[in-house]
Amino acid sequence: MASLQSSSVIGSLAYSSGRCRRGMTRAAINMPKLRNGGGGQSLRLPARDLVQEVLDMGIGLSVATTSHVEKKYRSRTVSNVSDPMVIAKLHEIMEAVADRAEMHKNIGEQRDNWNSLLLTSINAITLTAATMAGIAATNVGGPLMALKLSSTLMYLAATGMLVVMNKIQPSQLVEEQRNAARLFKQLHCQIQTTLFSGNPTSSDVEEAMEKVLALDKAYPLPLIGVMLEKFPKTVEPAVWWPQHRQRQEGRTYGNGWSVELEEEMREIVGVLKRKDTEDYLRLGKIALKVNKILSISGPLLTGMAACGTAFVGSSHAPWAAIVGVVAGAMASVVNTMEHGGQVGMVFEMYRNNAGFFRLMEETIESNLNERDVGRRENGELFEMKVALQLGRSLSGLNNLAASSSKQGEAIEEFASKLF
Repeated sequence: MASLQSSSVIGSLAYSSGRCRRGMTRAAINMPKLRNGGGGQSLRLPARDLVQEVLDMGIGLSVATTSHVEKKYRSRTVSNVSDPMVIAKLHEIMEAVADRAEMHKNIGEQRDNWNSLLLTSINAITLTAATMAGIAATNVGGPLMALKLSSTLMYLAATGMLVVMNKIQPSQLVEEQRNAARLFKQLHCQIQTTLFSGNPTSSDVEEAMEKVLALDKAYPLPLIGVMLEKFPKTVEPAVWWPQHRQRQEGRTYGNGWSVELEEEMREIVGVLKRKDTEDYLRLGKIALKVNKILSISGPLLTGMAACGTAFVGSSHAPWAAIVGVVAGAMASVVNTMEHGGQVGMVFEMYRNNAGFFRLMEETIESNLNERDVGRRENGELFEMKVALQLGRSLSGLNNLAASSSKQGEAIEEFASKLF
């Protein structure tokens, strides 16, 4: 009877085990009766001890496997989990950056409206005053004084408005806000990438804070006190990034870097300095000179027109009328060329382009001067990024470096194909 019990228990155990391992496989084990050669008694198996031993082995194996998986999962989880405070700080910075981007966008639209409305209003006032001055030159008597006075006051009002408008340069302000909104959106994407692709650290928080403060300093929102100088004495590239820390030079290689790649990057930096940055600074100086001339000419012409209109009807009536009408018309043309042509925006665009190339130079030099290659950006990825920023293929970047190495300062090709 014990043999049958043992057979039944072991058979059911094998059935359950086989079903777990092979799905729908069914098994049954029938234990034959074993007889002793001397006697007729059957051999009794220790059924309970055997079943208990098998069960203990299965439970032990399951516990060991589960414990190993749990330890492995915990170690992996601990290695991938970052400091919650660091993540919270980066989220706060990301919200502030998104708010600044929207703020600069809205203020840029408002200042673009300023430029359009002021340009239209001043031109309308100036042309109306010139028309009234011409009519006054052909009239004698009562209406003459009214026309002279109205024309003179309108010219004086246009002069004051032009002085203010030329001082703040609304078109240049619009370009500043446009660049600031774009750069804040770029910083927002960088913080998102840091959160999603790796383990952020406190250094990432400090770097993000430095970039935000650098952008706030480069593109201030207020007009009084901290507004950027619209007519600087010297033209310098725009700087909207924190200064890179000086690092020691090294000669170790790895992480995608090689001697050839370092030489290629040095040649690219040389071309950027000699050609691209220098050329945009030269164009910025030309735009600044033109803007200065137009900014002085507009109020000067409206002031001359006001003086000429005041003398209409006197002994110098012919010349006064000519000055009043012609100077007013010329002031309208100059004002349209300056603010309609957005010369201030052109100057700011050249200055920002020069700043873009200066940033590329500093980024390349910072990587080249980093002694620990493990802290550099991956060489292959960095080369591809530089090529994309310059609008070139990798082969085109290599050809540019080779041409610069052969021709030196005599090279005529610019590094960038975009601007």
